[in-house]
Amino acid sequence: MAEVKERIARWIAGDITLSEDPGGAFKRWRERFGINQTSLAKMMRVSSSVISDYEAGRRKSPGAATIKRVVDAFLKLDEQQGGEVSRIFSHVFGTQLPPDVVLEIREFGEPTDGKTVCKAVDGNVVANKELLNQKLFGYTVIDSYKAVLGLSADDFKRLYGLTTERALVFTGVTTGRSPMVAVKVIGITPGMVILHGELKRADVLGVKIAELLRVPLVVSKLPSVGELIEGLRKCVR
Repeated sequence: MAEVKERIARWIAGDITLSEDPGGAFKRWRERFGINQTSLAKMMRVSSSVISDYEAGRRKSPGAATIKRVVDAFLKLDEQQGGEVSRIFSHVFGTQLPPDVVLEIREFGEPTDGKTVCKAVDGNVVANKELLNQKLFGYTVIDSYKAVLGLSADDFKRLYGLTTERALVFTGVTTGRSPMVAVKVIGITPGMVILHGELKRADVLGVKIAELLRVPLVVSKLPSVGELIEGLRKCVR
């Protein structure tokens, strides 16, 4: 459990540190934990105005030591409140997912509609275009071949991060059938599925499954995985 908690802390700290808007990321994580500025300030033994200034960008971005104190305070306050958020994270991080399978997993800075995500990956919508107005809260990019062959059902569920309302992005796709079959078999429907690879058109069965599950299915036209991930990261900022 201690190892999982440490991984949770590193993920949150990394997200704040690497954000182009650290104050905004700071606020987003505080709100995700359901903690008000007063409670956080009391736990950190600072004034509420310090927290407010960090979040509003009026104070210089917090350094590594301060971010560690912030994250420790988040986790301690969550524990005092019953530990609900930490339990969700533990489900995500309870097992180390292979890095060659999970290429990236990120949460958006704020809810983002499917149209914005689709544009970011230069996507062509092949199923359920009318559902692109739904809000997404993050994305997970995986190597489709290795995921389908190597992940257990529980591992697959962890790909969804903190919420199922996210884009599940499959790379190395040739037809798109296997990823959609996997999504159907697992029984947890993401907010969007994005296919990336050498496919010219999505598999007919894959499209039918997407229509059945009522999930937008998008084929990215970007030439490389690197450009795909860079496009998605723009939605985080």
